[in-house]
Amino acid sequence: MSAGADARLVAPATARNRAPLGAVLDAVLPAAGATRPVLFEVAAGSGEHAAFFAAQRPGWDWWPSDPSAEARASIAAWTAGLPNVRPPLDFDAARDPFPPGPLDAVLCVNMAHIAPWAATEGLVRGAAGALRAGGPLVLYGPWVLPGVETAPSNLAFDADLRARDPRWGLRSLDALAGCAAAAGFGGPAVFPVPANNVVIVLRAGAQARSSR
Repeated sequence: MSAGADARLVAPATARNRAPLGAVLDAVLPAAGATRPVLFEVAAGSGEHAAFFAAQRPGWDWWPSDPSAEARASIAAWTAGLPNVRPPLDFDAARDPFPPGPLDAVLCVNMAHIAPWAATEGLVRGAAGALRAGGPLVLYGPWVLPGVETAPSNLAFDADLRARDPRWGLRSLDALAGCAAAAGFGGPAVFPVPANNVVIVLRAGAQARSSR
């Protein structure tokens, strides 16, 4: 990410991936009703996704979060003036409990491969406890898929990540599915998108917070 003229950070990939990601969100998010549904965005980064998607979905209450103070300042700058975006929350999925909810959806873009695996485990466990039954947990990024040859560019990216931090690297869908099943999610739905990325959707099981 690069810095703009003010607190806003700029992630060039956002402009490329927001349309295909938005198409999947359109397909999997529940319709907004009389009660404004809440989407909690984990590791919202620059805040560009939050600004773009929240502006397109005025019937949703968008709640971005990030553990980085610099990122939270950028999120606040990008989303200033959007009445359906909450102030960004200081939240680290590896260590912090999820907000109590109820949450209607959880979104996490490009976090799993640039964080310790504990962050993804915390994301899955926390989302399972905070989502309404059937609510989607949506993840975007490069993942290693069973039976699918990993693109050379993704292999090079994985090697670069692990050289920078041995706790980082591309994650396997099988590992995510096992973690999700243990938390009570259904099986993953996988949506291919450009640039050798995928969108993964997990649905919270019946034991989620259906009583709220």
